[in-house]
Amino acid sequence: MKRIILLLLLGMVCLGGAWAAYQVNSPVVPAAAPLSRYVPSGALLYLQAKDFSSLLADWNASPQKRQWLQSSNYEVFSRSRLFLRLQEAGGQFAAAAGLPPDMNFLGEMAGSQSALVLYDIGQLQFLYITRRASASSMQSALWQTRSKFETRSAGGAAFYVRRDLQSEREVAFAVTGDYLLLATREDLIATALQLMQGSQDRTVETESWWLGTVAAGGPEGDLRMVLNLEKIVPSPYFRSYWIQQNITDLRQYSAARSDLFRSGGEYREERVLLKKPASGGGTPAAADGAAVADLVRLVPSQGGVYEVQASPTADASYRLIETKILSPHAGPAAAGRTAPQLHLTSGETGNNSDMETRIDQAPLQKMSSNDAAATLKDLLGKASVRAVLQVQSTGRDIDGVFVRIHMGIALLGGSDWNEADLHAALVNVVGPDLTAGGLGVNWQTKPGYEELDGLCALAVAVRGRYLLISDDAALLSSMLANLNQRIVSQPAVFVAGFNHARERQNFERLAVVLDRPNSGLGNLSDMGHAPQFFSDNIASLSSTLAGVSSEKIVVHDAGDKVTQTVTYIWVQ
Repeated sequence: MKRIILLLLLGMVCLGGAWAAYQVNSPVVPAAAPLSRYVPSGALLYLQAKDFSSLLADWNASPQKRQWLQSSNYEVFSRSRLFLRLQEAGGQFAAAAGLPPDMNFLGEMAGSQSALVLYDIGQLQFLYITRRASASSMQSALWQTRSKFETRSAGGAAFYVRRDLQSEREVAFAVTGDYLLLATREDLIATALQLMQGSQDRTVETESWWLGTVAAGGPEGDLRMVLNLEKIVPSPYFRSYWIQQNITDLRQYSAARSDLFRSGGEYREERVLLKKPASGGGTPAAADGAAVADLVRLVPSQGGVYEVQASPTADASYRLIETKILSPHAGPAAAGRTAPQLHLTSGETGNNSDMETRIDQAPLQKMSSNDAAATLKDLLGKASVRAVLQVQSTGRDIDGVFVRIHMGIALLGGSDWNEADLHAALVNVVGPDLTAGGLGVNWQTKPGYEELDGLCALAVAVRGRYLLISDDAALLSSMLANLNQRIVSQPAVFVAGFNHARERQNFERLAVVLDRPNSGLGNLSDMGHAPQFFSDNIASLSSTLAGVSSEKIVVHDAGDKVTQTVTYIWVQ
């Protein structure tokens, strides 16, 4: 059953397809009509495949499927609440339809052009329509069990309905011409059949969220997904299971569309997100897309992960430099959701095992760095930073034991940087944590850049409006070398990339070290060995997708909508 639910997830009947529904008739529908024309209004999500049967066959034959089903990532997923919910749904479908939703069943339901339409996330109510030769549909196991269903009619066509009394779930199906329809609600099947016969009932194509995304233009991909975000985002089920947890960011959008194109060694996803009307009445300042295109060329070939963002604030620029290079840390801890525990004592201060901590004096307080931070922030504000680039890469140390993470940052200012003031401001920030006598915080000149002469790895280069800072001189030099390259990227508000082929093995090596302190805890689980999060769970997913060598996303902001292009490059 686990593999069944997985196939429902990763195939077409993905989101809730565990309890499907199905129907049958005879009038032939014009082949040229888009499937969305037969979809009743009120949908939350519309997912369409040009050829679902081929996509399913490709997935079943892929090495990625075999590797994933044997991976720790799948093992963890199979224990998740979401998986158990889908497994329960599969049982409810089997009880209502009288057939298990296994691989044979899914293959029988997969036609060419297909559409899955979700109407309720919590109840997993959906309509599925696919183009499939009527002769093939009538040879399916579902059609052979139609005598166990009650017969209904709509639009002059017959369909079949069955209800499970215990779960109160419905299964309905119909075949009309070369169309197979499946649904978890009787009314969805009936309305779809009436629309096929020319009914003037409202369809998904008449709703504003659909019209806006389709009007944005663009060809249909091998897979197309259209989302009604105004209804999806407030749903408690979406908020619970949406893994990105970026609900606040999604609230600004009313609808979205995504088209996936597959061609040889490249998968390309074209997204359109429609913005809600601005509530403040003002128009946000346009981002400096040309500056982003300028900084993209500085990304070195050995860069593992990079990100370029337009028009950052002075505070955002400072926080990036501070947390990534000057004083690396993960940021503030997440707010606790439970009340703190109160431990009562007899009034003792200190303990007999600690003879070094004085109890008659207040502990020393670290000198505030607000003034030093303010100086650097002031310089960033005066420069009017147009765009910022951050690059991270990993590398083994000389002995090949430890994995080091190196960071480089480039800022493009609106005017030339004052090199002397920058050097002084940086020393003021890092100095108090390093020395009390000024040792190790003096700048020494290197070929093309300046570097601190102590143990703190900090290298800086200023080239007019370009400021480059790094904790690794080699990474800084490679970024500087690209300044002479011609700008070839198009203006954008955001560009990011990930070199999976380069970083995969180093990530696995680093993950083993990170998980080592907890390596013995997993064996205490009642369910057996619990895979470690980094070294087992995430590393196994990375290994499964080893064929994906890199990923890149480019974002454009047109004011009323945001467009995104995500490109996945596969190893040939």
